[in-house]
Amino acid sequence: MNANFLQTPITYLKSVGPNRAETLNKELGIFTYRDLLQLFPNRYLDKTQYYKINQLQPSGADLQIVGKIVHIKTVEQKRGKRLVATFVDDTGQMELVWFRGHKWIRENLKLNEPYVVFGRISRYGSTFSMAHPEMELLTAHQKGLKIAMQPIYPSTEKLSAKGITNRVMSQMVQQLFLECKGQFNESLSTQILDELKLISKSEALLNIHFPKNQDLLAKAQFRLKFEELFFVQLQLISKKLLRKQKIKGMPFSEVGSYFNTFFKEHLPFELTNAQKRVIKQIRNDLGSNAQMNRLLQGDVGSGKTIVALLCMLLAMDNEFQACLMAPTEILAQQHFNGLKDLLGQMDVKIDLLTGSTKKSARKTIHEGLQSGELHILVGTHAILEDTVQFKNLGLAIIDEQHRFGVAQRSKLWHKNEIPPHILVMTATPIPRTLAMSLYGDLDISVIDELPPGRRPIKTVHRFDSNRLKVFQFIKDEIKKGRQVYVVYPLIAESEALDYKDLMDGYESIARDFPLPGYQISIVHGKMKPADKEYEMERFVKGETQIMVATTVIEVGVNVPNASVMIIESAERFGLSQLHQLRGRVGRGAEQSFCILMTGHKLSEDSKTRLETMVRTNDGFEIAEVDLKLRGPGDLMGTQQSGMLNLKIADIVKDNQILQTARFYAMNLLKKDPALQKEENRSILQAYQNLSQDKTIWNYIS
Repeated sequence: MNANFLQTPITYLKSVGPNRAETLNKELGIFTYRDLLQLFPNRYLDKTQYYKINQLQPSGADLQIVGKIVHIKTVEQKRGKRLVATFVDDTGQMELVWFRGHKWIRENLKLNEPYVVFGRISRYGSTFSMAHPEMELLTAHQKGLKIAMQPIYPSTEKLSAKGITNRVMSQMVQQLFLECKGQFNESLSTQILDELKLISKSEALLNIHFPKNQDLLAKAQFRLKFEELFFVQLQLISKKLLRKQKIKGMPFSEVGSYFNTFFKEHLPFELTNAQKRVIKQIRNDLGSNAQMNRLLQGDVGSGKTIVALLCMLLAMDNEFQACLMAPTEILAQQHFNGLKDLLGQMDVKIDLLTGSTKKSARKTIHEGLQSGELHILVGTHAILEDTVQFKNLGLAIIDEQHRFGVAQRSKLWHKNEIPPHILVMTATPIPRTLAMSLYGDLDISVIDELPPGRRPIKTVHRFDSNRLKVFQFIKDEIKKGRQVYVVYPLIAESEALDYKDLMDGYESIARDFPLPGYQISIVHGKMKPADKEYEMERFVKGETQIMVATTVIEVGVNVPNASVMIIESAERFGLSQLHQLRGRVGRGAEQSFCILMTGHKLSEDSKTRLETMVRTNDGFEIAEVDLKLRGPGDLMGTQQSGMLNLKIADIVKDNQILQTARFYAMNLLKKDPALQKEENRSILQAYQNLSQDKTIWNYIS
C-alpha cells in the first residue's frame, strides 16, 4: 500500500464522514488514514474462549457466551425502567440487562437467533446477568475478521458522547484494513528483519490491532517499538553526522598563554581524571573543523565551572570571545563571581549582563563586545537580545539548557557568521536512556567523580517524632562552627494538607535556638529581591548559623561552611529536587549531613525516593530511579525539551529495545551514510516519508 494512500483524509473512510472526522481530529489528533493506523490499542480483552452459562463465576470478568434470546420484558424500578432479556444456551439461562436505549434495542433484537454476547458478569441471588453487552449475530461474528483478542482504544468523554464507542473505533480500523487489503510497505531491510527475527510490517500492524493470540501480539509490539525507536535514532545520528560534515566550525588550533598561564599558576586544585578526560574530548572537538555541540553532565559540585573556564581561555588563545548563559540572575551572578575569583589577577576582561544591569553599564558592555576588548560575557537571557553584538564569538556555554526554549537557543547560533561552538552544561543528571533520545544528536561528556577533599554527604531519614534528637545534633554542629539549612516545601498555610509551613517552622526553630546564642536567616519566594539578597549575604558571611528557607536556595548559594541540610516534609519533594538540595552542603572539607524529615504516613513512591536518597549520592542512579517513578514527560518538562511524541514505544520501559535500535542505526549509517544501497531502499523510503510527516521530529537540541 503506497504511502500517499495513507495520507488520505480520514473523512473519506467509509462510515466516518465530516462530523465524525471533526471529532476524531479534535479529540485524538486523527486527520489521516495513517493517524488512525497508528492509534494503537491501550489494552486487549481476550476473546479466545467461549463460555457456557453453567461455567460462569461471579468474578467480574469480561467473557463471551453463545446463546439465544427467548424472552424480553420491561421491568419498572424506583427510577425509570430496565429492559431484561432471558438468554439461554444448552446448559442454563441468564439475563441481559439494559438501563437505557430501550426502544432501539427492542426493535433490533432477534428472538431465537444465535448471538455472541460479550461483557462483564455479575450475579444477583442465583441469577447471572450481563449489563449492556456487546452483541453480534453468530453468522456475522463468523464472517468478520477473526478478532480473538479485542483491542481497547484510547477514548475521551466527547468521543463516547458522539457515539464513537470502542466498537465503532474497532470497526473503523477494520474498514481501513479492508481498503488497504492488509498490505503495508515494508520499512526495514531484509537484513534487520532476519537478524532480529522480526515479523513483517503488514503482519505487525494486523496483530497490533487484531491479535490472534498473546504470542503474535508480543511479536507485533516488539517489531513496532523497534521500528519507531530505530527511525528516531537514525534521525538523531544522521543529524549529528550531517552537522559535523556541513557546519564548519572555527578550529581552535592554539593552546596559548591564557590557557597555560591559568593552568600552571591559577588552577586551585589538581584536576580529577574525569575533568581531564572531558577537557581532552572538548579540545579534540574544538581542534577539528566541525562545530562542537557537546553536552557536559556533572553532579552539583563536580567542577564543571573549571572546565568551562578552560574552554573559554582556549577561545581567547585563538582570538575569539566566549559567553556563558545561565537561567536565573542568582546563578549568573554566582558564575560571574566564581570565574572572577578563579581568574585572580590575570589580564582577562569579564563582565555580567542581566535584566537588572544599569543602562550606563550596558553601554560599556556593548562597546567592549563590539571592539573585542571584552573577552568573556556572563549573563541571563539578556545575552540573546539583538542589541548584544560580539566582534567574534567563538564559544557559547549554556548552563541548565532545559530551561531555555529552542528558539532562544537558536539565537545564540546567529551571534556570529560562523556558528560558535556550543557547550551545554547541566547539573541535572540525565539518565543514559533519556540522553540517547533527547540529546542523541549531541556528543555527551560526563564528569563522574568529585574533586579531591570532598567527602560524600551522609544522608539519613528521620520521622517527626525524632525532632528533639535532630535539634540536639544541629546544636552540636553549630558548636563546631558549622552552619545549617532548614528547607520547607510550603510558604503559606495549606488547610487541605497538614504540613508545618515555613513560618511555623521558623517560630519553632527560633524557640529552640534563641537569641543571642543563635542567629537565624529566613528566605522565601515572596520576599523582595533586596531582602532576599540581604538575608543570604548574612548567611554567606557567617553572621547567621541557620538558614530557614523554601526551595529558592535550590540553585545559587555556595557556602562551604554549611554542613547540615534538613529537608522538612521530604516526602513532598521529587527525587531530583532532593538531590539538588542536598548538593548545597558538602562543599567544604568537613563531613556533611542531609536529614530527611517526614511524618509516618508515606506512599510507596515516597518510600522509594527516601530509600534511594539514603542509599546513594550518585546523581545518575538517582535520575534512573526518578525516570522510572515519574516517566520521561514529567522529568524533562515536556515543553522545553521537546519530548518525543512516541506512538507505541516507551523509552524507559523499552530501554533494551532502544539500545538495540541505536546499535542498528549506528551500524547502518557507518556502512551506508546516505542510505543509497539497494538493500536499504525500504528504509530510505520510510525515512523520507517520516521526514515529510514531521510529527516524529518535533525537537531540536
